Amino acid sequence: MNEPISVGRLYPSRIPPNAVTRSKPTASNESQVSFQQMLQDHVVKFSNHAVKRLEQRGIELAPEQIAKIGSAIDNAAAKGSKDSLILMKDMALIVNVNNRTVVTAMDGKSMKDNVFTQIDSAVIIS
Repeated sequence: MNEPISVGRLYPSRIPPNAVTRSKPTASNESQVSFQQMLQDHVVKFSNHAVKRLEQRGIELAPEQIAKIGSAIDNAAAKGSKDSLILMKDMALIVNVNNRTVVTAMDGKSMKDNVFTQIDSAVIIS
């Protein structure tokens, strides 16, 4: 009773034991997929709307700021957030955490007297 059961033993008349083989993924495919997945997981994307708002409001993001936004998204995801407000210096970003996509962006002037809706978390970056 403690012996492992193979497919050939369950249905000996239907499937010959040599017919069932498992192919192992090659190392190059495995590393390529994991690298692509890793890249996709750590990239911050910007929606068309967010790009337009950044241009309209004259907001330019440096690579280190984008890295900080990425780590803020990681922190929000770790807490189970779905849509988050990220406050950074004099700018606010609404981010879809699951897609790692900035949905919209506001500068300090646009933030005043605004109400942020449809968010479930806020992350403040220094």
